[in-house]
Amino acid sequence: MTAASWKLAPATRADAGDLMRLIEALAAYEKLSHLVVATESDLTEALFGPRPAAEALIVREGNENGRAIAFALYFTNFSTFLGRRGLWLEDLFVEPAHRGRGIGRALLEALAATARTRGYGRFEWSVLDWNASAIGFYERMGATILPDWKIARVTGPALDRFGADAPSNAD
Repeated sequence: MTAASWKLAPATRADAGDLMRLIEALAAYEKLSHLVVATESDLTEALFGPRPAAEALIVREGNENGRAIAFALYFTNFSTFLGRRGLWLEDLFVEPAHRGRGIGRALLEALAATARTRGYGRFEWSVLDWNASAIGFYERMGATILPDWKIARVTGPALDRFGADAPSNAD
């Protein structure tokens, strides 16, 4: 498959079902399917509703009507150190049968171009520590893997309880 045999474009509302399928495939690849609770409706609202929380790129075989084979979902963050916005890549996935054909590179290059065009100060993402092939790929493209950072997360019932028992400073 050459670059001419696939098409990269911004995702639209009509792509929500395909994006959901690819997200589920990513979760299966990472052995995290049990964590996927999002629905196509959730994704449609989050990406294409009145206050979009994120954007996505989608890659299709052949042309804009072909089968969806890859995606990247991203959003804006902010660096207090730089005093500028940044682009955070939440997920990038290329179906295994289509890897090694430049699609992942094209998605990353498109996102880097978006960050530059918008005047952002950085382009960041996380990678699972066991995914040596992805780490090597990112490093070959020029990314630095930050060894000293860990992700902190609070979700579900823990989020509901987080800080709820803390004494109030309103007194």
